[in-house]
Amino acid sequence: MTTFRFQVLVEQDEDGYYIADVPALRGCHTQGKTYEEAMENIREVIALCVQEMREEGLEINTKYPELIGIKTLEMAM
Repeated sequence: MTTFRFQVLVEQDEDGYYIADVPALRGCHTQGKTYEEAMENIREVIALCVQEMREEGLEINTKYPELIGIKTLEMAM
């Protein structure tokens, strides 16, 4: 099992939904009605993205500059 650290950008849209995006993983984003729901959803999406990248033999890039407003999420998979 490998442990990855991903930076997650979380924003709130005009309707109050929380949008979570992982800049290091193309197309890895989701939303939730609450912050907690968005974080739970992004964990699932990260797992799917990493699984797909592994199956395709792609490198998993976790290096992005730390920006204000980005949460670092650590997952063991």
